[in-house]
Amino acid sequence: MTADSASINLTHHFLIAMPSLEDELFAKSVVYVCEHSERGAMGLVINKPSELSMEGLFEKVELPLHRQDLMNAPVLQGGPVHTERGFVLHDALWSHEAQHIGEAVAVTPPVNAADAAQQEAHQAAAEAATEVAEEAAALSAVSDKDTVYASTMTIPGGLEMTTSKDVLEALSMGAGPKRVLISLGYSAWGEGQLESELAENSWLTVGADMAVIFDTPVEQRYARAMKLLGLEPWMLSNEVGHS
Repeated sequence: MTADSASINLTHHFLIAMPSLEDELFAKSVVYVCEHSERGAMGLVINKPSELSMEGLFEKVELPLHRQDLMNAPVLQGGPVHTERGFVLHDALWSHEAQHIGEAVAVTPPVNAADAAQQEAHQAAAEAATEVAEEAAALSAVSDKDTVYASTMTIPGGLEMTTSKDVLEALSMGAGPKRVLISLGYSAWGEGQLESELAENSWLTVGADMAVIFDTPVEQRYARAMKLLGLEPWMLSNEVGHS
């Protein structure tokens, strides 16, 4: 796929890291792109587990978790921006399925002191991109009266991303979306930044497959995303270009 900044739209696509991308968080990562426009992009890394399980996350926000299918699922490191906040990627729902509560999801993530400097650098570098992404999210969120939760971005392709606590309340009660991915933090790119990284052969791109997001073990998602392009990880080298 060519990186034509005038026409490219990678919303509901995967970014698959090339071997040349050696950043600690993004190396061998798969990013699900939630929003992409001429002003920038935002997404969630879907294959980098944090130290928290879902059960541990719910303990931190002082909620019981009555979804046995989610107890041992990992909470992911979605990216270097706003790592203190939870981002819930899930199937789209209808407004009659839940009540609005509206409190923002805030979590104190586990901190690795050795990574503090790198996280601070990421945060500084992503500041402009964060503003772009948050404005895009604000424009998309809650504009549809059928949206279930208080702060939700509707993503073309059948998914939503929610940042309000009401989705956790629903899961706590044993309800909520059937398929759920929760991350701490997200990834963001400013105007033209993602296109530049594509031109530098930092990423492969492919249309997203929800089975990779929700039905594939975390450690297998990179290889499964590669297979969508007919590739295996061992086939890649720093010289391979985009598919």
